[in-house]
Amino acid sequence: MTSSQAQAFEPFEPTPHPYIPNAVPAVRQAMLDAIGAASVEEFYADIPDGIRLHRPLNLPAPLRSEAELTRHMERLLGRNTTTREALSFLGAGCYQHHVPAVVDEIVDRSEFLTAYAGEPYEDHGRFQALWEYQSMMAELLDVEVVNVPVYDGFQAAGTALRMAGRVTGRRRLVIASSVGADELSRIRDYVRPDHDVTVVPVDPATGGADLAAVREALAGGEVAAVYAQAPSALGVIDAGLPDLAELAHAAGALYVVGCNPITLGVLAPPSSYGADIACGDIQPLGIHQSFGGGNAGFIATRDEERLVAEYPSRLFGLVPTEVEGEYGFGDVAYERTSFAQREEGKEWVGTAAALHGIGAGVYLALMGPQGMRDIGDTILRLTAYARARLSQVPGIEVPFGDTPHFADFTVRYTGSRSAAEIRTDLRGHGIFGGVPTGERTAAFCVTEVHTKADIDLLAATLEEIVK
Repeated sequence: MTSSQAQAFEPFEPTPHPYIPNAVPAVRQAMLDAIGAASVEEFYADIPDGIRLHRPLNLPAPLRSEAELTRHMERLLGRNTTTREALSFLGAGCYQHHVPAVVDEIVDRSEFLTAYAGEPYEDHGRFQALWEYQSMMAELLDVEVVNVPVYDGFQAAGTALRMAGRVTGRRRLVIASSVGADELSRIRDYVRPDHDVTVVPVDPATGGADLAAVREALAGGEVAAVYAQAPSALGVIDAGLPDLAELAHAAGALYVVGCNPITLGVLAPPSSYGADIACGDIQPLGIHQSFGGGNAGFIATRDEERLVAEYPSRLFGLVPTEVEGEYGFGDVAYERTSFAQREEGKEWVGTAAALHGIGAGVYLALMGPQGMRDIGDTILRLTAYARARLSQVPGIEVPFGDTPHFADFTVRYTGSRSAAEIRTDLRGHGIFGGVPTGERTAAFCVTEVHTKADIDLLAATLEEIVK
């Protein structure tokens, strides 16, 4: 190699990241000039010092080409292990279900997939597809009104509770059933500073709502809503859900129920036992897990003006056209949304998860009423078998006795090893599950993708590692 050739292979001079526009010094300075800030530090002056990183981000060297970027991302993705590669018993809000191939075929169509938020400049059937989704969800939930999906079930719960606050003009919110820590954190964050959240501990014997404690919490007055889940975060199917409706309404509050929609082929919808607002996540309805993503939230109510007027999200309905007898599909009461009112809106709702709504609509159309009954019955039976089988493992107790569960359930380890240690050992055996919910308690989940042999393998593996 000649000296000139060697010079050609010397390292490049440091350059800004080509995929981060404001990494270019001139661009960064232009942005600061436009907003009147002397420096980036001045721009972020309002961010408390205690939550600042105080060091540069650990970013890779600038990637100069599409090929380099692709290779880098493939290496990162290759570090993941999917729930298809391992035997997974993970649940708690993001579930492993079979997604029929036709669902992916439809949502991958260019008229749905490529537009921002599924929002084309010309409607190529998207509005009708979402109207069909809303209609099938309304039938499943036995209500008249269902929204275009929001980000996820957590936001749907927060929005539903804010809606209740606007309807009643009250401040307090009472959580009456077990709610996952992540969802509770999201609810608290989303409803502040307008609402105070009171969490009522569940009955330790059944895992269901403690009705006496809820009644006491309501006695303080000014309660906007009572919130419960069906099933709860513990997987419990609570026989006290109708009683909560009576308590809420007697106190002048609305009853908001978060539910898993895939249960509704075998369990009664919230509207049938007094819920004013139902909400939840449509991820179980034909949406892939996507490493914890793939979520979209629904909100559902009766067709009452006081409730419909408080939806901040979009609603699609039938609308007349200029041709007599012809109808199209479009927004209903668009003026009530934050899209129309902007900063004057009731609350902010941004990019919707509309594409997931189309996917869920395809899934519901494929399943039909009988399919939803079949899958719900299958999951109920598998859950009962899993709880019974794991209760036979020495060193494991399954709490809440004969209380029926759906998909999610809890176990308690009675030996010397912690839930975190057992989870790590399970992962070493190629099994995901046993997410710690305490020092000696853990959460598991089964769905229709599991078999009796899968559950028996889990039990046999636990027999080896639980001491």
